[in-house]
Amino acid sequence: MSKSKKSEKSASLQLGISEDQRVEIANGLSRLLADTYTLYLKTHNFHWNVKGPMFNSLHLMFEGQYTELALAVDQIAERIRALGEPAPGSYSAYAKLSSIKEAEGVPEAMEMVRILAEDQLAVVRTARAVFPAADAAHDEPTADMLTQRMQVHEKTAWMLRATLG
Repeated sequence: MSKSKKSEKSASLQLGISEDQRVEIANGLSRLLADTYTLYLKTHNFHWNVKGPMFNSLHLMFEGQYTELALAVDQIAERIRALGEPAPGSYSAYAKLSSIKEAEGVPEAMEMVRILAEDQLAVVRTARAVFPAADAAHDEPTADMLTQRMQVHEKTAWMLRATLG
């Protein structure tokens, strides 16, 4: 970015957070967005393809989870935009940024549950990694959102683990 463009950008966005801090936080949130979107897609995939004796229970559980994730994707992307940075929005960008891997084939139902439990915790770790930057910048809106995301993902991981027995 040219110096004049950078100055224009900085001058137009006075949030009380330095540009370097905003970029660091937005980069962390971009990783969280990628993880959240990848988990959304995987959960939706499992919702469509689950089978077995627990079909109805898991089908409905996965639906609730992917619905919540779809709302979270929008919230995270909008926070990135509020910080003055572009939100990533392509599969290729998410593949580079996400710590969550795509599912290979169609796992058995309980393997789906195990995979999703692990992935929920991966999202918690990603959110937690962004928290120090938000805290250092006194970026309370981001810190609040991160806290809420960690709570949702920790609870969902617990429910999935409980399903495994």
